[in-house]
Amino acid sequence: MRPEELAGDLSMDIEWVSHVLTELKELGELFDCFSILRPTSPFRMPKTIAYAWKLFLAEEGIDSLRAVEKCAQHPGKMWVVNGKRMIPLLPLSPPDRPWHSSQYQSLPEVYVQNASLEIAWTRVVFEQKTIAGTVLVPFFTKDYEGFDINSKYDWHYATNLLKNKQVSLPEITQESYKVKGVLRNELHPFDPSK
Repeated sequence: MRPEELAGDLSMDIEWVSHVLTELKELGELFDCFSILRPTSPFRMPKTIAYAWKLFLAEEGIDSLRAVEKCAQHPGKMWVVNGKRMIPLLPLSPPDRPWHSSQYQSLPEVYVQNASLEIAWTRVVFEQKTIAGTVLVPFFTKDYEGFDINSKYDWHYATNLLKNKQVSLPEITQESYKVKGVLRNELHPFDPSK
């Protein structure tokens, strides 16, 4: 439902979030904060969202909350290849004990964001032109809460998890969001010719 120029593979989140919040504002729908719940995280449960919301509201002086998990592949062991040479991605390690030659357990804990959820104050979008701001609180996902489907492998893995009853999908019992009593797609109907 967003404009084509904001719906490409390389479209930045700030573009479409700003667009949606601006459109809603023009319709008289004002919100203090927003959340991004990407459909590529199917095992995020309602209790996960409720807990993240509670943590977000409890923190003072923050711009946003973002889901993270401990990284499986430490960036201290990653390299940038330039022709026939390579250099460490993170040149932060002490020279006498380079991270790329250290055991994972001895390296600083590093977390990677996942697509499970993000919550931010709306002011961040309009004032800082970003969806996260500069002061973020981590939301540590557990088990498969942060699982993200980005490839065929991920899809098959998720299907196998469901088949073997290792995970379940959340039950959806609520209607689609409505703006002033009208479903959003009725305001801007999908036009396949565009």
